[in-house]
Amino acid sequence: MWGNQKKPETPQVAPPESKNFPVNQPPKTAPATWEGTNAMSTDALRPMGATADRATARLGPSLHVKGEISGNEDLLIDGSVEGLIQLDERKLTVGATAKLTADIIAREVVVYGSVKGNLRAKDRIEIKKDGSVNGDLTTARISIEDGAYFKGSIEIDKSAEKESGSSAFSKSSSTAAATAGPKTI
Repeated sequence: MWGNQKKPETPQVAPPESKNFPVNQPPKTAPATWEGTNAMSTDALRPMGATADRATARLGPSLHVKGEISGNEDLLIDGSVEGLIQLDERKLTVGATAKLTADIIAREVVVYGSVKGNLRAKDRIEIKKDGSVNGDLTTARISIEDGAYFKGSIEIDKSAEKESGSSAFSKSSSTAAATAGPKTI
C-alpha cells in the first residue's frame, strides 16, 4: 500500500525558447532636400545652416516663455518669448510664427517672424522678407530682404570684422542699405 502510491505528476517545463526579436537600428537619414522626395525626414525640418554635429533646439508655436534663455546650441523659436535670449556662439532663428519681445545676443540671428528689442550678433543679422524688427542692431554683417520691416539703428561692429576677415561698410552706408532692398554688407 505504501509502496504502490503514485507520485504526483509535475508538469514538465520546456526550456525557454530563444526568440529572434528585431534589434533597433539607428534611423537612416535622408539628405535635407525637398526635391525628388515625398517622404519627410527630420533633416528636411532643420533650418538651413544647421548641421548634424550642431544640435538645434526648438521652441514650438504653442510655447510662451517669460524670462532668460541661454545655451550652447542653435535655437529655432516659433512661439513667443519675453525677456533675454543669449546664445553667444550660436545661431538663433526666429520662425515665421514667432513673436519676440526680447533683447538678443548671438553669433548669428535670422528673422522670419517678429522681434521687438535690440539684436547683437557677432557675425551677421538677416531679416527675411516677412520678418519684422523694431530695435537697434549691432553686427558685423547685415542683410535685409525686400518686404522686410525694420525700424531702428544699425551699428557695424568693426571688431567682429577683424576676427572673421569680412568687409563691412561704414555706419552711414549700412543705414542707407536698410531701406534699399536685399543687400548684404
